[in-house]
Amino acid sequence: MASNSHKPAHSTYPRELLHEFLLAAAATSPDRPAVVEACPTGELRTVTYRDLEQQVFGYAAELNTLGLAMGDRVIVESDNSASAIAMIIACSSLGLVFVPVSPQTPRKRLEAIIEAAVPVLHLRAAEGDREDLPESVGTGVFGPGTLEWHRRPVPRPRVRREAVSGDPAYIIFTSGTTGRPKGVVMSHRGVTSFFRGMLYHGIVEADSRVASTAPLSFDFSLLDIGLALGSGATVVPVPRDRLHWPRRFVRFLRDARVTHVNGAPSVWRTVLRHEPELLAELPVKGVLYSGEAFPLPELRHLQELLPQARIVNCYGSTESIAASFTDVPRPLPEETELMSIGFAHPGAEMVLIGEDGEPVLEEGGMGEIHLRSPSLFLGYWGDQEATDRALVRDPLSPRSGQLVFRTGDLARRGAHGELYFAGRADLQVKIQGNRVELGEIERKLLEFPHLAAAAVLLRETPEGEPVLSACVTMDSASRAFDKAQLRAHCAEELPEYMIPQEIHVLDKLPVTANGKVDRKALLERFTERDDETAPLEGQPA
Repeated sequence: MASNSHKPAHSTYPRELLHEFLLAAAATSPDRPAVVEACPTGELRTVTYRDLEQQVFGYAAELNTLGLAMGDRVIVESDNSASAIAMIIACSSLGLVFVPVSPQTPRKRLEAIIEAAVPVLHLRAAEGDREDLPESVGTGVFGPGTLEWHRRPVPRPRVRREAVSGDPAYIIFTSGTTGRPKGVVMSHRGVTSFFRGMLYHGIVEADSRVASTAPLSFDFSLLDIGLALGSGATVVPVPRDRLHWPRRFVRFLRDARVTHVNGAPSVWRTVLRHEPELLAELPVKGVLYSGEAFPLPELRHLQELLPQARIVNCYGSTESIAASFTDVPRPLPEETELMSIGFAHPGAEMVLIGEDGEPVLEEGGMGEIHLRSPSLFLGYWGDQEATDRALVRDPLSPRSGQLVFRTGDLARRGAHGELYFAGRADLQVKIQGNRVELGEIERKLLEFPHLAAAAVLLRETPEGEPVLSACVTMDSASRAFDKAQLRAHCAEELPEYMIPQEIHVLDKLPVTANGKVDRKALLERFTERDDETAPLEGQPA
């Protein structure tokens, strides 16, 4: 095991390993709050940097008795909490690769992750419940200051002694196109390089309290942890049950004295609809959003309610955590139709490559974003074919051997070289022989008064006919809906073949655990309706 496993982060070693980076403030500000979290009783608990460091050392000492080998995978099943943060830092300090999993993960998905990752250990939070795991996997339960073994793993030979920055730090499993979870492997160097590039933007300060709304299994939660702890600030995990109740959510932010809120745009939707007055009373100084486009009417509303808040548009993907941080103009100009994702963070660069393989240099030109960065993932766990499709030779210098990340994201080039996200390449469809970006239709729909969210799908009817279907939700101001008016609105700018043939008003759009629209779930609902001739849930327009 690494000989420097229990060295504090303030040693003379460079902070290139994840645990060194996240615990650096323990040397300079040990009594500052590192985590503020809700207790089961509802009270708030403060964990200082000294407390967090001691909890890390305690976990690491217990883990070190198991005889695990460097590079072994450890599943950490927990919501975001001080104990979960301490556990992933402890794994890092021992050269173990942590695999974060949500307690809400369906059984079959967890089994697929276990089959793929071949972990030696499964650790769950004390409040969780998971039984009958494979006998090949050791099991334990952890909580504040406790770590108990239910089944110890079989000791393994220790071949290596020292962790290096290029070693894997964690694996995050995302939804794969094959229907099985896809493991994104990130190195210590990758994640700490990203953190340094992010901190350059000065998004938070040492006295900030950063509310994290993402589940631990989503890389956005690691962004929140790195942003807060890397700045010597405080991370405030928002309990999952508070996110679905706007009044409870806002009151938690108030009680925890949160100054910055990070999350997908969807976390704001119900608050803006139902509790705008309470939201306006919060002293929030900053909002960082990611995961999907923020509907411009909602974004303007948020600016009005939080006039002192700096709002930052974060663009990126799990394969690099994020790629850019762009301030939203205040006020947002009325003529704005699309938010810029700007330029890559310091130390990285985004380049547009066209279908001909050449860089896109002209204003308005569209291409696929290729990211060059030291914070790129190492590859997809156990899937070299998918890795080779994503990490490709640099199109600008293919003989150099340098690899860049082919993101699958399309963007347009602005007047000053800035980029404007234009949708996924895999959401580009052909209709009547014409190439169509579903995101372009969605943006036009969201300009319609009182439309809160929209998702456009290309589906086939039972007769095999391709149909553009729009699923939308309305804001609280109006439930009235006129299909003809919406289509006329689309016709102002879109050609006829891009106007949705079906429009359905739903109470809400299904979302994934990461807060993104779950298009697969929507398509399944259409399939069920076709099979059973049942109406789609909501109000057909």
